[in-house]
Amino acid sequence: MKKYIFILLAAVSLGVTSCSPFQVKSDYSATANFANYKTYLLRTDDLKLNDLDKDRVLNELSKQLQSKALTSAQNPDLIVNVKASHKKVQDVTTSYNAGFGWGRPWGWGGGFGMGNTWTNNYNSGTIVIDIIDSKTQKLVWQGAGSGISVDSPKSKQKQIPQVVAEIMANYPPQKGK
Repeated sequence: MKKYIFILLAAVSLGVTSCSPFQVKSDYSATANFANYKTYLLRTDDLKLNDLDKDRVLNELSKQLQSKALTSAQNPDLIVNVKASHKKVQDVTTSYNAGFGWGRPWGWGGGFGMGNTWTNNYNSGTIVIDIIDSKTQKLVWQGAGSGISVDSPKSKQKQIPQVVAEIMANYPPQKGK
């Protein structure tokens, strides 16, 4: 019975975690020893956001880094660089309706259908987090998340912290996964 409960819980948790609206990816250096990193410094030179969104990104990122036992320092082991961008996206949706009517010479039959096409234009945002070894100045980890609805202030308030948390869920990397 315990085995079935475990399988059920695993399936439910997989279903819940796979429902994210964001596309999150990460990559890392196989030679980096992530256990040796204890301190970090946030660098925001490349973070071209308004002050509200910048605070959302940096607050969540600091929270996530501290939850991974890293502390902020002026002479850090890691430099954390954050970038953000957005692109215009156009979704096109078409639906067709079949038509039926009276036809010759056999009676009822198929006819011409109607098609409707809708377009939806919006901006989709992406956040990229680069983690650099401060001694070697080499990138040791990179995470990116996209799918933020940048046109809606209410959505950004919720989505920016969510996507940063999802990106950082992959740090430190679990080797072999």
